[in-house]
Amino acid sequence: MSAVAAPSITVVTDKAKISPVNAKERPFPLEWTRNIGIAAHIDAGKTTTTERILFYSGAVHKMGEVHEGTTVTDWMEQERERGITITAAAISCAWNASWGPWKGIKQRINIIDTPGHVDFTAEVERSLRVLDGAVAVFDAVAGVQPQSETVWRQANKYKVPRIAFINKMDRVGANFHHCIDDIRTKLKANAHALFLPIGAEENFRGLIDLVQMVAYVFPTEDKDLGLSPEVSGIPAEMQAQAKEYHDKLIEAVCDFDDIIAEKYLNGQDITVNELMLGVRKATISLQFNGVIPGSAFKKKGVQRLLDCVVNYLPSPIDVPPMQGQDSDGNKVEAVVDDKTKMAGLAFKLWTDPFVGKIVFFRVYTGCVKRGMSMYNPRTRRSERVSRLVLMRAMDREEINTAFAGDICALVGVKDVITGDTLCDEEFDIRLEPPSFPEPVISMSIEPNSKADQEKMGTALQRLVAEDPTLRVKTDQDTGQTILAGMGELHLDIIRDRMKREFKVEATAGKPQIAYRETVHARADGEGKFIRQSGGKGQYGHVCITLEPNAKGKGIEIVNEIVGGSIPKEFIKPTNDGIMEGCNNGVVAGHPVVDVIVRIVDGSFHEVDSSELAFKMAGIFAFKDAMKKAKPVLLEPIMGVEVTTPEEYQGDLLGDINRRRGQIQGLENKAGACIITAHVPLEMLFGYVTDIRSLSKGRASASITPSHFEQVPNSLLAKIVETSSKAPART
Repeated sequence: MSAVAAPSITVVTDKAKISPVNAKERPFPLEWTRNIGIAAHIDAGKTTTTERILFYSGAVHKMGEVHEGTTVTDWMEQERERGITITAAAISCAWNASWGPWKGIKQRINIIDTPGHVDFTAEVERSLRVLDGAVAVFDAVAGVQPQSETVWRQANKYKVPRIAFINKMDRVGANFHHCIDDIRTKLKANAHALFLPIGAEENFRGLIDLVQMVAYVFPTEDKDLGLSPEVSGIPAEMQAQAKEYHDKLIEAVCDFDDIIAEKYLNGQDITVNELMLGVRKATISLQFNGVIPGSAFKKKGVQRLLDCVVNYLPSPIDVPPMQGQDSDGNKVEAVVDDKTKMAGLAFKLWTDPFVGKIVFFRVYTGCVKRGMSMYNPRTRRSERVSRLVLMRAMDREEINTAFAGDICALVGVKDVITGDTLCDEEFDIRLEPPSFPEPVISMSIEPNSKADQEKMGTALQRLVAEDPTLRVKTDQDTGQTILAGMGELHLDIIRDRMKREFKVEATAGKPQIAYRETVHARADGEGKFIRQSGGKGQYGHVCITLEPNAKGKGIEIVNEIVGGSIPKEFIKPTNDGIMEGCNNGVVAGHPVVDVIVRIVDGSFHEVDSSELAFKMAGIFAFKDAMKKAKPVLLEPIMGVEVTTPEEYQGDLLGDINRRRGQIQGLENKAGACIITAHVPLEMLFGYVTDIRSLSKGRASASITPSHFEQVPNSLLAKIVETSSKAPART
């Protein structure tokens, strides 16, 4: 059995032996710090899990509940009213592991609780970009749900090691092993149990630790809030199963640890600490995911989850250095070290009514001190930090210094946007910013009075700065303000925030779909811009070839000019003209996607040619080519998952068919039918309300963006006519 490449992990239990990269004044060494996110599908129990973590770690003295609106991390009024998480909240706590090499050593855990609703996926995206590890929470009955897949892909993209917490083991229909199979098949993850549940549903009463081979049994009466489970031997009826899964865990870890592999093959005993270190190496390698069962609401298993966070998820020093580029495009690393030049990433902005702009900031290397100046490579200007705070949801703790690996908030910096690098002026680096999905829906918004109009401009400016998936533009034809976002709920929350936080009364128009256009054939196009007005004229001439690009590849412009038929100084304005032409296609004026444009020929005039002339020629050439290249209109298609009692299955299937939906699969799970389908976004307005009517309130649905597809010809004329009357472009 050959071991795959695994990271080199050091376990430091003595503060005197910590790495020299730690500054002496650090309250927690890097080795004893964990930056983690809690991510999952909506209603899987992320916020409840976070609330229990804060209670057991001593950060709060009373457990809050989502249904009571008393949780720490759901602090916005809208979150407490609706019982959902809207904005990612950062909070810190400390934990003494109950076993393992760090037993009795207090570890700092910085947690970001992220939203589960697809409309707020940007919050998950930017959080995972700056985290070292994550806990993926799954519903023990539903298993892997659509947004579970989305957050898992996001974690894969940013190479975030993660463990899985199978929550709600107390629910009717809970099935731990089915969830693990779901994670393996749907997420293609190498998932293995670290604990086995003792019982399930109303009989769920404890956990078996497969590393220590001990049982944690919870008392039947919830008198001590789950603080002191009984640690005992494994129940006799589960010893064979525990031995089987213990051996499976060792076999899985052998692929990542040569010492364990050799001992296992030679029949030698493997110590608890050796196996723990093997699981840690495997997890940090991104090729292994440990799974823990529990019930956050019933206060069972959360302490063991905290032990796993400390024992298995990486510290900032265990993950590879963050990659960036210098001003010449060369790769540069931000190596974790308190004593080097500072660099970090601004990953979230928030406007506080009392403090002003707050910038959430991950320090990757060096230290940030209150009052220091930091350089922004994007603006080429310095920003001064007037105050430095640690966030505790909406509360703040003033600090003087933030060290490498810390997540903090800056007050006083002005010209900063999400994704900006802030660094020492002598450190030439730009860190990779998080990427965000394109909006899929837009609507017009009109202020109710002149006073509201003035306030609306300020409100939208601040909201757009905070939310990278919110776009605002003024329609040139109608003069309307157009808001574009990720869904109906997203835009509804934005309107609600405008009213509550900025006191802006506004009326919203009917939501519009963010259509796209592309081409299905190759075509040539020619654009000429020639003007003579007595004096110096204008002359630009461009020839292009337009062809389809692979789905999702976007717009590529290739310069194939040879012999100088278009001088170099006019290539950029030509590109700008082509990109401007892509903003409004020829079918219904919607943005163009997935095309390759090759600039193949042209001509210029030594006196009359200008950048403006070639930009206009680029626009004309693009429009000319697109008309000949079989242009088509694309509409956003959503992935829909409906969970319903079987008696309503027929009605809901018929409803999906009426909405031009395509059924992708049917599955029976825990007495319910799960329907997966692809449905055009246009047909989904008010869908959740409709299915509740069809099922007498017993069905639920989740909707996630899937892909774009060509609009059927039978509907094309109607959409083109609607677009011409109400051009709400994104």
